[in-house]
Amino acid sequence: MSDILKRKFVALEISGKNYVTWVVVAEIYLDAVGLGNAIKDRNKASTQDCAKALIFLRHHLDEGLKIEYLTAKDPLVLWNDLKERYDNLKLVTLPQARYDWAHLRLQDFKFVFEYNSAIFRITSKLKLCGDTITNYDMLEKIFTTFHASNMVLQQQYREKDFKKYSELISHLFAAE
Repeated sequence: MSDILKRKFVALEISGKNYVTWVVVAEIYLDAVGLGNAIKDRNKASTQDCAKALIFLRHHLDEGLKIEYLTAKDPLVLWNDLKERYDNLKLVTLPQARYDWAHLRLQDFKFVFEYNSAIFRITSKLKLCGDTITNYDMLEKIFTTFHASNMVLQQQYREKDFKKYSELISHLFAAE
């Protein structure tokens, strides 16, 4: 039981700004400890498992949210209430992530690691919202956003015929 009381990841903020990632991490963790059924419709989770899941979920809520949902005695009810409250944030997150993707340019970063962090942050948001970004998309994003003065370099990298983003980014790290 003491293991449930240790915070395993960042609590859900009252603003809901981290809801999309919080849901994914919470589901994975509850499944990992055998409590995932407690937040599924028509579940057959035991009373004890439901209580553990509820304690765990509440422990990973902002203090304000804990107070607001104090009367929720079923983890599924709490889960669905939070979903109803915050799931619409995907409607805000997805357009922003698409905008960020459209405006992501290698030339805007001083270091390759900064670009690499940005591309993974953006693609993660897109994937969480249901969009798929492939290796090809990531490779093309780099190739098409090289600075105009580096067109020869861009062509040389294209000719290497990289199939994976990780291979290209490794070469860019080495070149830097």
